[in-house]
Amino acid sequence: MASAGELRAVIDGTDPGWLDGVDPALLPAARNSALGRRLMARTLAGGTAATLLAPSPKPALDRVLKRWPQVKLRSLVRNLGVLAFAPVIRAEVGREPVRRLKQALDKRYLLALDRQVWDGEVSREREAQLQSVLQDALARTDTTPALLALFNQHGCAELHAWAQLRDPALTEWLALLHPPGHPRPAAHLPPAAVQQLYAVHAGT
Repeated sequence: MASAGELRAVIDGTDPGWLDGVDPALLPAARNSALGRRLMARTLAGGTAATLLAPSPKPALDRVLKRWPQVKLRSLVRNLGVLAFAPVIRAEVGREPVRRLKQALDKRYLLALDRQVWDGEVSREREAQLQSVLQDALARTDTTPALLALFNQHGCAELHAWAQLRDPALTEWLALLHPPGHPRPAAHLPPAAVQQLYAVHAGT
């Protein structure tokens, strides 16, 4: 069986929107109760997390939670989102937009420029879509939060598209960390590029 710590990590990380049967006012107490966590796990196992929390969860729960704790998974997601916008980040030459991108991304800005990870080839239509949403984020008063939210959203979509046939338990864990109905833009990163970042993060 999976350890109590791993099960608690799943329950603590799950967005309240997935726990329909739990009174929001009682959720903190339920999460701090072993019985409450088991009941919530049973609810999730019957739906969203059927693979992650199957009756005999080894190796799924053990493997996914040990390899992908929240902080590590969110880092992979953000990097995938940054890489997804590489074509338009590379094309941006305005002094102020570049400054804002570098401020928001720090070292991740170099990832967007790295053609060895991905050459950045997309259709003109897709590039125009990316350019539009990036410019909207850059125009916000609070640019950094807007940019990070944008990259996180697209990174989730890229990882979900790549992992849904390769690791269903990982896609379930990713889903639980976000509200039901979390926007999922169309993915466009080549599988090889996602695999490369996945392998780097999995090994850290």
